[in-house]
Amino acid sequence: MYNFLKSVVKNIIPQEILIKNEDNFRKLIKPFYKGKNHECTICSAHLKKFAVLHNGQLVCPVCGSLPRTRRLSQLLDQEFLKPRMTFLDFSPSRMLYKKWKKRNDISYFPTDFENEFLSDYQFDITNIGTESEKFDLIVCYHILEHIVDDKKAMSELYRVLKNGGTALIQTPFKDGEIYENYNIVTPEDRLKHFGQEDHVRIYSVSGLKERLQSVGFKAEVKVFDENIYQGFAKNEIVMVCKK
Repeated sequence: MYNFLKSVVKNIIPQEILIKNEDNFRKLIKPFYKGKNHECTICSAHLKKFAVLHNGQLVCPVCGSLPRTRRLSQLLDQEFLKPRMTFLDFSPSRMLYKKWKKRNDISYFPTDFENEFLSDYQFDITNIGTESEKFDLIVCYHILEHIVDDKKAMSELYRVLKNGGTALIQTPFKDGEIYENYNIVTPEDRLKHFGQEDHVRIYSVSGLKERLQSVGFKAEVKVFDENIYQGFAKNEIVMVCKK
């Protein structure tokens, strides 16, 4: 039902209006999913079930959050985001953008270079326009696989992170070695080789860790368990990088 309603709404409502009024449209869906079997860590909705996307991911029908977004919200709440921190967030989800913008006890810098996500800044990750050692915390989720010069991007993340600061980094992963080929440039070929039209590589866990360490980070691989109640994915990997 969720995917059907989503496709119908997208076909009849202009995107600009849909983005501005998404929360109101989702309120119409909420009664169909209300229950006690699950809880969203972002919007706190209690659900009888999560909606299932075509790719199998469990989406919250009330706020639209994906499993990785819900887990990130919990990680930041419970462990990484503290009062008085300066926090750089690349291409944040709509709900997390709204959540962190409400915090008056942090300095929040949401950024999106392509202007496709809600943001207040437009930093180029390979040339971040701020002074060195500015941020206590950086979240860089599903960004590096889009960047051709990823080592330059990693160096910039390292440069703007304070000593003692933390960067949380996640990308899609594959077994074996990093797969990249800069001769693959068309959207069709990138979809075929890398899984998405605007991806330029697929990292392996060890390959990403090595590249992060090569620019100075102390990188730790954390693997998280499945949580059915909160709709978290099994064996989700997050790189916790320290400076």
